[in-house]
Amino acid sequence: MPIKLGVAFSASDLGTAPATLRDFALLAEEIGYDDLMLPDHVLGVNVASRPDWGARNTSADAFHDPFVAFGFLAGACHRIAFSTQVLILAQRQATLVAKQAANVDILSEGRFRLGIGVGWNEAEFIGLNENFHNRGRRSEEQIEVMQALWAHDHVTFNGRWHTIPDAGINPRPASGRVPVWFGGHMDVTLRRIARLGDGWMMNVHPPGPAAIADFDTLRRYTAEAGRDPAAMGIEIWTSMGAGTEADWRQEFQFWKQAGATHVTMNPTFNRNHHKRIAGRSFAEHADAIRRWHSAVADLA
Repeated sequence: MPIKLGVAFSASDLGTAPATLRDFALLAEEIGYDDLMLPDHVLGVNVASRPDWGARNTSADAFHDPFVAFGFLAGACHRIAFSTQVLILAQRQATLVAKQAANVDILSEGRFRLGIGVGWNEAEFIGLNENFHNRGRRSEEQIEVMQALWAHDHVTFNGRWHTIPDAGINPRPASGRVPVWFGGHMDVTLRRIARLGDGWMMNVHPPGPAAIADFDTLRRYTAEAGRDPAAMGIEIWTSMGAGTEADWRQEFQFWKQAGATHVTMNPTFNRNHHKRIAGRSFAEHADAIRRWHSAVADLA
């Protein structure tokens, strides 16, 4: 199967105007990208009251709500798919997320993947009145709730954190499911993916033995869970703020040989081994995503 090529939109760089989001998505679709990714944060902290916070997830960072944005884009784009990378599930109500994800799936005619994570910013959980400290375990039950609501007209659920009294969402996804992918890199996350997920969104490892070892671990856990490892998706993030077209091709070939099913280029990611592009304008982003796609598309 060909590798799916994805690209990330940065509202912090490009702004929040609807025309900008639409034009970027349409450009990505025209270039030939298979997937458009949006990140998620509801709250950003005021660094003036937190001098030791750093630069990550502050009130200066702009994030479109991904469900609203993808609903908007579903009416403009006709081929490109959409993915959250990643939605912080445990700071939201599972039944509401199931409803929102189902609606994006329907409006995009099945071109939606729900990428989820457990989050790291406790301030968001406080502001959304959710428990930061049980977020991992609670997210497992949330996935069970969502998958039941997508699959069945009516659901009766009595769990540790959720109760549904013989009720359901309408409309439901035409397929009865929405693909659920996970971000995160802990061993417990790989075990959750193996039992509950459709794929792993990985951004921490550069090409090398650590990535291969984690891919092998995920496949082993998937087999132990009684599921087919060959059906498990693996998505990696790549960046292009350093290196040349030849370097990008070499990295892409590594991920292809490692069994990645999706490769997403994030122009602004600037952590771990990733380096963001220097430019911040629409024209500079457009040039970057054209260059990267042109460099690797024939390898996919």
